[in-house]
Parts: sequence; C-alpha cells; structure tokens
Amino acid sequence: MEQPPPPPYRKIADAVRRRIATGELTPGDRVPSTRRITQEWGVAMATATKVLTTLRQEGLVRVVPGVGTVVAEPQRTARSGGPARERRPRETDSGLSRESVVRAGIKVADAEGLRALSMRRVAAEFGVSSMALYRHVGGKDELVLLMADAAFLDVELPEPAPDGWRARMEAGARLQWELYRRHPWLAQYLSITRPQPMPRAMALVEWTMARVRGTDPVTLIHMALTLLGFVLSTAAGFEDDLEAEQETGMDQAQWMATMEPAFEGILTSGSYPMYAGVSAIGEDVVNQDSLFEFGLARLLDGMGTLVGSGAAGDGAGDGGDSSDGGDTGDAG
Repeated sequence: MEQPPPPPYRKIADAVRRRIATGELTPGDRVPSTRRITQEWGVAMATATKVLTTLRQEGLVRVVPGVGTVVAEPQRTARSGGPARERRPRETDSGLSRESVVRAGIKVADAEGLRALSMRRVAAEFGVSSMALYRHVGGKDELVLLMADAAFLDVELPEPAPDGWRARMEAGARLQWELYRRHPWLAQYLSITRPQPMPRAMALVEWTMARVRGTDPVTLIHMALTLLGFVLSTAAGFEDDLEAEQETGMDQAQWMATMEPAFEGILTSGSYPMYAGVSAIGEDVVNQDSLFEFGLARLLDGMGTLVGSGAAGDGAGDGGDSSDGGDTGDAG
C-alpha cells in the first residue's frame, strides 16, 4: 500500500535542514522567516510557523530577540557521550570576549564598510576561526546590533546642556552627525521604520528633545523622528563614499576631477542655468556638510511653529555647539 506523502511543513523543514547540513546556511545566519516561507513555498502562515517550531525543537535554529530565527551553533558532546556543559566565554580565550568582538567589528566596519563585515573577517582580527566567535555573539546580525549600540558610547553630551529647545535639538543633531562621520556605516544601518532595541541611541534622542514644550506626545515623537530621519539620510552618503573610494581608489575630490569634462559639456549647453550658476562660483559650496547645515536650519525653522510660546529659550539660545561640552559619559 502506497504511503501518503509527508505533510507540507515536514517537506519544507527537510529543505531548510539540507541547507544547514550543506553549509549553505551557517551558524548565525538567518533562516527563512515565516513570511518568506509562505511566499517561497506557497503555504499558509500556520504551516510556516510549524516549520520553524520543528527546527527549533530539533536544536537546529534558535530565536535571537530583535534579529529573528538563526542557525544555532552545533551542540558539542562530551567524551562520555552526554551533552557538553556550556562553556562560559572568557577574556583569556584567545583574547576574545563579547566586548572585544564588538570592538573588532566596529574597527572593520569603520575601515571597510558594513558590506565587508563578516564573522570570518572579524575572526581574522584575532587569528581564530569564525566558530570561536559564536561563543560570544550569536551571528552577524546580533554582532552588528551590538556594534551599533556600542558606537553611541562615543557620544559625549555637552555640559552645561543647551537649555533652549532649538539649541538642544541642534546640539543633538550635531552629536549624531559627528557620530555618523566617525562610523560611516552606522547611518545606513539604523532604521526608523524597523527600529532596533538600542537604549543608548534612544537616550540620545530623549536628550535631544528634552526642552521641547507645548506639544502633544504624538507631535513630539514626529518631530524627533523627522529630525533623526534627516540626519540619517544626509549621513548615509558617508558609507557610500567610503565604499566608492575602496572600489575606485579615488577620494571624492579626485573622482569629481575625472568627471569635470563631462559635467562641463552639460553645463555649457545652457539648459541647466541653476547648476551652471553654482559651478561658476568655483568653490566647493555644495557638500555633505553644507547640505546638513542648510537642511538642519530650515527644519528647525519649520518646527518652531509647533513649539509652544512658553518653551524655555524659544530662540537659538546659547550652548548649541556640542564641542564646548566636557566629558559626561555616554548618552545612555
């Protein structure tokens, strides 16, 4: 008698299991989400959920909060044949600890961009195999999240803090801008639509908005996220420029010099008077910093219409320059 075919969830689980067994998916890699499974195999959400539950019960995958379901590190067995006792990470293990791995990840991403970051690349900084890192972080996704939150340790809040709402928001925006300049990958990693749990970053935003008065909570959070989105989108060019320089071997000024003949031909056509007017000045009047400064000022001009007249220091106020502050620790 012919046996009935296996249920759909088991066939899908077998397929994912094969990807893990063949090394297509390695420890720390994200496995297909329930939504991806429904799209790829055309099954219901309940079936997709059962797939991941089955793999989790088998110990092949695990859930990382804020990241998703990832391939679990293979369980080792003791010589007696029973499960090995979990080993606590120690700093003395080849110089590895969660903190040192995060620091190494930041170093790699700062120099080479986030696309160049991998567990293998970070492991090379210590001269160990990538598997050694999994005792300290669950995989690349978790590592990048830890790196992003740790980067905000660089933030030094000015003391005394600006008291006026505009000066405080301006100072907060500048602190973020300089942070993204030091860590070019960070702005592109952070997301407003899919935020990650990052207490230090959230603390900086809270500090930035602490002097805004006369608005309701919904308006206040919209102001905060609008300011954050502006700084993020403007700073996203930092990593683009870093990667372009690595690919071409030319910095931004050198690249623009090679493009000058092509642009000159366009501008002398007479069809682009706005661009030609700027080009005639002969100075670098449009760059990332000028875009940031102009956009920030206009954004705060507009937000001034939303702030109640009772706010302390309605004007620009004093102390907006974060460089005047001392070391008060991190933003968290």
